[in-house]
Amino acid sequence: MSHKTKIFSALAVFLLVALAIVPTASAFEGREGDEVIIEADEIIEDDLYIGAETVVVDGTIKGDLFTGAAFVTINGTVEGDLVTGAQNVTINGSVEGDLMAFAQSVVINGTVGDDIRSGAAAMQLGPDAKIGDDLLFGGASLEAKNGSFIGGDIVVGGAQVLVAGDTEGNITAGTAAFELSGNVDGNVKAYVDSSAEGETIPPMSYGPSMNINIPHVAPGITIEKSASIGGDLSYTAYNEMTFPAGVVAGETLRIEPSYDDYNNYEHPVPPTAAEMAGFWALGLLRTIIILTVIGLLVSWLFPNFLAAAEYKLRTETMPSFGWGFVAYAAFYFALLVVFTAMIIGAIIFGFLSLGGLSGVIIAIGLLTLFALIVGFILTVAYLTKIIVSVLGGKLILARVKPELANHKVWPLVIGVILLSLVMSVPFAGWLVKLIVVLFGLGALWLLGRDQFSKKADAEIVEA
Repeated sequence: MSHKTKIFSALAVFLLVALAIVPTASAFEGREGDEVIIEADEIIEDDLYIGAETVVVDGTIKGDLFTGAAFVTINGTVEGDLVTGAQNVTINGSVEGDLMAFAQSVVINGTVGDDIRSGAAAMQLGPDAKIGDDLLFGGASLEAKNGSFIGGDIVVGGAQVLVAGDTEGNITAGTAAFELSGNVDGNVKAYVDSSAEGETIPPMSYGPSMNINIPHVAPGITIEKSASIGGDLSYTAYNEMTFPAGVVAGETLRIEPSYDDYNNYEHPVPPTAAEMAGFWALGLLRTIIILTVIGLLVSWLFPNFLAAAEYKLRTETMPSFGWGFVAYAAFYFALLVVFTAMIIGAIIFGFLSLGGLSGVIIAIGLLTLFALIVGFILTVAYLTKIIVSVLGGKLILARVKPELANHKVWPLVIGVILLSLVMSVPFAGWLVKLIVVLFGLGALWLLGRDQFSKKADAEIVEA
């Protein structure tokens, strides 16, 4: 890796600071690669920013850790906060600060000293898991196994919740299936979808490569004899429910679902199934046409651009996903830099009695901000999806019609149709869009970095 590339990579990793609010502009360290391992005897004194496919921390990080990766495993110690977007996150060691994890699965077998804020398909707290403060979770399944400990409140919204460990605070759960067999020192509020009571929840898909076993929780509310609630229990249900004697120390309150207020208003007639299908088909057709037209226009204006971006995504797939977080953060960091420069420039020229130049600086700054925002929106909304579509179309045609795999039009058309269909799937479409955006942004970032390195090396040779 050239000197220029190392400098650029370090700067790129620094831009991840936009993912969180830090109290001071302290020192940091950046690393990248397919696999980044912090060895057992290694101590990182500063904050660490990593863009990689696999991240393993066996040593000690005395600052915060920010990373976008497919697999993140903490066997050592992170003394600050951990902020990550990943496929699988596993904490076997300790995170002494907050854990902010957005992933397919999050497994806690160690210690998190402060809060957990997470969105995932599934989260599991092992028997040795210790959470210092609150647990806020949104996803399909939350399981806190017997022996786990939460030092604050649990606030969760998801398909199912199973709490077999101990909770010092309160539990507030909005779910279709809630089971409690552990100890809760505070109150329990279970907002359970009463329509699910007596019904079976269909099997849920948690995605590929799920590294934990998902428990089955019966629909409705289940409180075991082994459970204890130190405060009050309030729950929603059409009918009164009975719970084991002595489990609830305080009062038990049933909140009956009521739709009286809703029925007092006149509501428009909901669309029929045929109308819904028509709206869906029109939206799908519009997406296909827009992406195809823009893709053909980009191919015409910049003949080699899409091919280069598709090649970068194909050859560096998982690094592209990790660098997608970096690129996303870079946008907000760039806005901050431009805005700060605009204000400082206006103030300096104002003090120098050059008010006219202050106005010019502000005008240029606003135009730059506008251009950045519009360019980023267009890139996220269209260009990232076009790049992923071209790759998908080539992969499909390479199997069924190899002679068309490198055609200028057909890979784009086939890929756009397939991606548009996947993105239009209810409930899961937004997640597909997010993943596509991260992959596309990362590929663009890596492509731009390579172009910058080549240009810099060419200038050095000429000199």
